[in-house]
Amino acid sequence: MEPPGDPDLISRARVGEKSAFEDLLRPLIGPAARLAYAMLQDHAEAEDVVQESAVKAWRKLGNLRPGADFKPWFLGIVANQCRTVRRGSWWSVVRSEHENRDDRLGPEEAAVRSMDLRAALRALPPEHRAALLLHFYLDLPLEAVAVALGLSVPGVKSRINRGLKRLRPSLRGGEVLV
Repeated sequence: MEPPGDPDLISRARVGEKSAFEDLLRPLIGPAARLAYAMLQDHAEAEDVVQESAVKAWRKLGNLRPGADFKPWFLGIVANQCRTVRRGSWWSVVRSEHENRDDRLGPEEAAVRSMDLRAALRALPPEHRAALLLHFYLDLPLEAVAVALGLSVPGVKSRINRGLKRLRPSLRGGEVLV
């Protein structure tokens, strides 16, 4: 199987080869589902969003610029579909990159910190939340986040910085676990 985003796969999918499109989409279903769930906090809605996004991607594959990476383009479709579902009221979860720190905490303290982070993320404007989720939760590089959100890299950096700045006071001790 060819690597995801391979130009040959994209070309074959553009001319209607279903198996090529499936090969492009297969490695992105997991990240897309995680993004949708993080934004919606509902497994059934997240599944529906990913399925609808896959159908939209198939229909609009001709809109993918030549040479563009398929992953951020598709994740942008997922993010937009989530926005449509929630009309800007996203529910968010961000995984902690410092999981071993939470291991030293008791289960109650770890749960409280997780709830604090979720509440703080819910209070963020949707555009800041999306940038944070795509970059920290899905580990997308800034360039890919920019493509997914239709922004410049400096615009993404600005949204991430503003989002983190707004998160800090909301969390105990001013500590952000993203």
